[in-house]
Amino acid sequence: MGTLAARDGWRNAIADLPVTPGHIPAFFLAHGSPLLGWPEDTPIPSGLSRGVWDWMGRDGPLGQFLDDFGPALVEKYNPKGIVVFSAHWETDNERLVTDYGNENPLLMDYYGFHTDIYNIEFHSRGDVALTNRILDAFKKANLPARSTKLTEARGKDGRDHGVFVPFKRMFGASPSFPIVEVSLDASLSPSKNWAIGKALTELRAEGYLIIAGGLAIHSFANNLEAFNINTAKPIIQEFQNAITDAVVLQDPGARRTALESLTNHPGFRVAHPREEHFIPLYIAAGAGEMGGSRVVGNIYAQTTYAFGL
Repeated sequence: MGTLAARDGWRNAIADLPVTPGHIPAFFLAHGSPLLGWPEDTPIPSGLSRGVWDWMGRDGPLGQFLDDFGPALVEKYNPKGIVVFSAHWETDNERLVTDYGNENPLLMDYYGFHTDIYNIEFHSRGDVALTNRILDAFKKANLPARSTKLTEARGKDGRDHGVFVPFKRMFGASPSFPIVEVSLDASLSPSKNWAIGKALTELRAEGYLIIAGGLAIHSFANNLEAFNINTAKPIIQEFQNAITDAVVLQDPGARRTALESLTNHPGFRVAHPREEHFIPLYIAAGAGEMGGSRVVGNIYAQTTYAFGL
């Protein structure tokens, strides 16, 4: 499947998503980087090539995709709330579920940027009923979980840039629906994180949108040019194609086998020095295990996938 970096391509893919408010798909979202929220008239970060900025920056294809994708989700599914997982929040032994009340705090968990990027505003609220519903679902699946409160010591705890940066592009600065974040399993096991998504499948039929955010390719620590299809090494492009080939399998069993085998692909460790940005794919796939699946916006390293169609 060719890249859909052209806007008309992903707009057609978004339009083709089924309109089923009672059976909302689960999504693996390319959540991008703080560059998506880069203020206008603020200098581009020093040391960043123009090619990388044009691909990953505020006006690049992912930013444009998110501008189209968010409003379409609201129009198609009118979600009662969003359950979100981010590559930036992991916990051992138990899932933590945010319960922040009327204002979800933001964690500016990035360093060394222009001061303007720390002035981003995104106002969203939690919802105790949704938090409790998630906890009940985990209890039913025998998965340990608890809520996290404003009063406890906070680190990387469900208010990170993997949520508020893309969500501001998708839903505006003050979305009307609640947003509750859940932690990944820090083992980074595909099967354990698949089970987390599967435990929440019923919420899709109850009007909630499940979004698991990460990146198909996350090798910036070693090779920032890997994010651009024109400069990425062939082994990384082969890995990206293998992801797509696995996602588009429509037999649930074959799809799961193919997805879980991706961590053994020769390009996996090149594309992911650490697994955390890839593992959310398994949460989305688990939440939509028994439905169809497809590519929504094939923007190479910043691709979004839908499950449970």
